[in-house]
Amino acid sequence: MAKGLKGVIRLRKWDVDEKRRILRQLHEREDQILDFMRQLEEQVKAEAELARRDSTGAGFTFGAYAQWARRQRQDLETVLAHVRVEIGQAQDAVAEAFKELKTFEIAQANREAAAKAEQDRKTQIMLDDIGQESHRRRQKT
Repeated sequence: MAKGLKGVIRLRKWDVDEKRRILRQLHEREDQILDFMRQLEEQVKAEAELARRDSTGAGFTFGAYAQWARRQRQDLETVLAHVRVEIGQAQDAVAEAFKELKTFEIAQANREAAAKAEQDRKTQIMLDDIGQESHRRRQKT
């Protein structure tokens, strides 16, 4: 039976590792989106500065660019919100998988402790029998 639990524990460890890998990927995706948002903000600032300096041509197209950038930012914020929801769900899944793993590890540790206690009890009974027999033999002589 202990062997069966060890297999389950190994499976649960793999499950926890998989869920952590998924969570890590989601965090990386969140970082990428935040990086895109920062880059977009820097581009908007650079374009605004260019439009401010060049009053002849760039100023006319900056309005359309600013609208496009605003839509891009909104799209990125929407995607970011979805990713953050997924991150929350993934964190819950990791916590649940870890809880299950710990439950099986504790059960395995309890079984091993019980088996050791039983073996110790049997050993003590055997040693007590040997001690009693030795004492009886000494009493006879």
